[in-house]
Amino acid sequence: MLKTNEKIGLGIVSCTTQNTIDTMDLLKEWKHTTNIYEVNIRQYTPEGTFKAFEKEMPRLKKMGVRTLWFMPITPIAQENKKGSMGSPYAASDYTSINPEFGTMDDFRHMVNEAHRLGFKIIIDWVANHTGWDHIWTKTHPEFYLKDPDGKFHRASGMDDIIELDYKNKEMREAMIQSMKFWIKETDIDGFRCDLASWVEVDFWLQARPEVEKIKPLFWLGEFDELESPEYGEVFDASYSWKWMHKSADYYKNNEPLQELKDLLIQYSGLGDASMRAWFTSNHDENSWNGTEYEKYGMITKPMAVFSATWNGIPLLYSGQELPNMKRLEFFEKDAIRWTNTCQMAEFYQILLELKASNPALRGGDDNVTTYLLNTSANDKILAYIRKNGKNEVLVILNLSKEPVVFNIDDQNISGTYRNVFERTKRDFDEGKDFSFKVSDYAVFEK
Repeated sequence: MLKTNEKIGLGIVSCTTQNTIDTMDLLKEWKHTTNIYEVNIRQYTPEGTFKAFEKEMPRLKKMGVRTLWFMPITPIAQENKKGSMGSPYAASDYTSINPEFGTMDDFRHMVNEAHRLGFKIIIDWVANHTGWDHIWTKTHPEFYLKDPDGKFHRASGMDDIIELDYKNKEMREAMIQSMKFWIKETDIDGFRCDLASWVEVDFWLQARPEVEKIKPLFWLGEFDELESPEYGEVFDASYSWKWMHKSADYYKNNEPLQELKDLLIQYSGLGDASMRAWFTSNHDENSWNGTEYEKYGMITKPMAVFSATWNGIPLLYSGQELPNMKRLEFFEKDAIRWTNTCQMAEFYQILLELKASNPALRGGDDNVTTYLLNTSANDKILAYIRKNGKNEVLVILNLSKEPVVFNIDDQNISGTYRNVFERTKRDFDEGKDFSFKVSDYAVFEK
């Protein structure tokens, strides 16, 4: 639930309270406090294997990572592939392991070790299309869309993939059985569904309950619910593409901060039945549009704080804890250049642990209310407080390119809070004045 101070002129948005929680939600309680760390196996280590990545998991556990999302682990089609290694999003078989990464037993071992450490595991699922020499092109060519000349239909703007025909009931069933394979054989905990809105929503409505006959799962969809609201009925969380693009434009083009606040109101109007994943980088953004520092410059860290504290799920990409300052090649080997010190690890640890432990930061929980706060610098400062009973988290971000002296004029803040980064206490009944430098941010826990 989002409420806004009327002095800002943003209006009030409220969500319907859900009185009952079904059994599946109880089993998936972890989704409200989790975070997601996207793993690019190819580029994560010089070896680029499951075995090599497994050694990194204790470090990520210490950093507070809760859910590991693996980019596609299936074999890559060789016909019409891009670059020397091809795209992991052009599969040649839905129920095999990419030998580049290791064996099925290697993957099982890694999942088991991840579960032992307390992680949840989700894998990328590419349901809209396959590579040109996917096994189905030989065994079931009728599973594919065809051009008027009878040839496989190439996906728009992408030469290395061809699209499946979701009018074909047998193909749908084969897709569902392929998804079940990974649950039964490797005990993963969910799927990140690539280009989810390119697939008919009724397929997901058919697939989810069928696959979950095995176990409750977490479903992250690559779509923006503002543009495709019907998909929110299926997925636990979706992408915040409009926010990501709008926030990048805000910084690069000096657009009004008010427009970002208005967009947050729109997202909150979607309610808490589903959540948004908030991020400053991912595999597509890093490779094609630039690193988070290219997009956000001096407000990169405040934007990361936002992603971890607003209503939803924070999403990190491989190497952000370094931080990684380069674009990673997509179709070639281009390993992350790790150093002995991950300079951003403690920063993310503080945020991720706060997200997991403080009930005020639960995502998709209508017991939590979020208030946008009124400041004397509303055109430069994004300030909000999230409340759940007696638990409160106050977040203040300088999203401008200059120092700002300001005060918060809002009755939602009172009493003593602890600054989680500086580990100091502040009594806001004695004053709400601030002096922020460029890039400054503050997170207070009551």
